[in-house]
Amino acid sequence: MMQVCLNGSRTAADGVAVPLTPESMAGSAAEAVAAGATDLHVHPKTPCGRDTLSPRVLAPVLSAIRARVPVPVGVTTGAWAEPDPAARLERIRDWTVLPDHASVNWHEPGAEETAALLMELGVGVEAGIWSGTDGAEKFAASPLGPRVLRVLAEVTDTDPPVAVSSARALLSALGTAHGRPVLLHGEDGGAWPVLRLAGRLGLATRIGLEDVLVLPDGERAGSNAQLVAAGLAEYAASREGVTRDRPGRPAGGSP
Repeated sequence: MMQVCLNGSRTAADGVAVPLTPESMAGSAAEAVAAGATDLHVHPKTPCGRDTLSPRVLAPVLSAIRARVPVPVGVTTGAWAEPDPAARLERIRDWTVLPDHASVNWHEPGAEETAALLMELGVGVEAGIWSGTDGAEKFAASPLGPRVLRVLAEVTDTDPPVAVSSARALLSALGTAHGRPVLLHGEDGGAWPVLRLAGRLGLATRIGLEDVLVLPDGERAGSNAQLVAAGLAEYAASREGVTRDRPGRPAGGSP
């Protein structure tokens, strides 16, 4: 599975390619799916560009995207979008249009309650397990673990060699992950090395402007579709054990 993460917590300061309105998110989603993405993750935004769980924002975003693409659409429930755990639950209860799935960061306060409510509503849960946190330990002890849709193994280290080491350590900490599928991804400088590792391991992965703003050769990405196309090529090459030289990249490549 190649998931596209359309925008994340990026803002207009990160460039015009980052979709911030329902219409631009829908257009970017359609292009990314045409490029080969099979699943979507999006952060609905207020008019001022802030991540939000507001049902008044979520509904038009989901409706606009679903009018353009047939693939599952997921959203964030990150604490930065609603820091108070009780208020986060109230926001989710008020959703009038439900996503297919939602990510829950297991190291954040209120994660268990958030995941339980989403499951009660019939929304799939992506268990976000970040490197450098106690998320893996908490998830291992969670009675909800066997019921999540998938595990997002999220590598937060941005130095390429460190990111690969952190990815392997995170996967080890996850163990069997309650038998659920694992999606492995990195961010910024770690995004492409971790995606290649996912390819070598045969794990699901994701790419998009939330995770990285540049293509594998360092050129600025012009769209999520460009990142998806490049991600699929990198993944396939890693699966096949193929090493290709690129400008600015030493022969033999990198992890």
